Amino acid sequence: MHFKILSMLSKHLKWILLFVLALIWGSSFILIKRGLVGLTPYQLGSLRIIFATIFLMIIGFKSIATIPQGKWKYIALTAFVGTFMPVYLFSIAETEISSSITAVLNSLTPLGALVIGILAFGLDVQRRQVYGVIIGLAGSILLIVNGAANNPEQNYWYALLVVFAAFCYSLNVNLIKKYLSDVKPLAITAGNFSVLLVPALVILFSTDFVTVVHKSEVQNAMLYIVILGTVGTGIANIIYFKLIQMSSPIFASSVTYMIPVVAFFWGILDQELFTPIQYVGAVIIFIGIYLSAKK
Repeated sequence: MHFKILSMLSKHLKWILLFVLALIWGSSFILIKRGLVGLTPYQLGSLRIIFATIFLMIIGFKSIATIPQGKWKYIALTAFVGTFMPVYLFSIAETEISSSITAVLNSLTPLGALVIGILAFGLDVQRRQVYGVIIGLAGSILLIVNGAANNPEQNYWYALLVVFAAFCYSLNVNLIKKYLSDVKPLAITAGNFSVLLVPALVILFSTDFVTVVHKSEVQNAMLYIVILGTVGTGIANIIYFKLIQMSSPIFASSVTYMIPVVAFFWGILDQELFTPIQYVGAVIIFIGIYLSAKK
């Protein structure tokens, strides 16, 4: 009986990990929103990296020694592409657009993973997948344009930062699958953040953080970023890299199907509103993702 349970868990492990990851990352957008009440985007992004690094050094410092010397260039590359740039891009974007919109646009990641896989890594493609990419992009354009029209007080050009962050994730997932599949997920994650710690500290202390850290709203915001850094970044990245290694870049990226559902829930609780046209745009994006990912 015990063996059967373990066998069943092993068989469905990638789906369990996918669900857990969606729950964690879907909650990240509201944590960013809360963290921005007191912190600048650059302070938030830096603290997120710093807290994640502290956590990962505690649980995974020894694993860094297992990274082969020749793999460090890929560790550094994936650190900046897959974590450093998106962390700041999301923080900056959410100063102008809602957490729910950010989550939906982030779901473009599987489409980007497919396009990059085709162009840079020789991935075979079917006509249906090309249609999926076109449909997904059309949905994202509809979402952004309608949001800009209905929220003139918000600068929807910032939505392009989320699109670029999704592109970074897309490139990262292909890089990890091709160059780091033989490195343990914890080692990849700890290695990534060991590379990013110094740049994050430099950016943090180039702001007015030292002079405002005593303020209550800054300290409250930092509590949200502790959660975001340890769980939403550190633990989530370990799960994500494991998922990439045991499945495929497209399957791992499909976590972004589920992230907006979680983000919508938090957005509703936080009184964020979607227009009917934006719901249509979100559905179109998901249809595009489905067509591009379906085998």
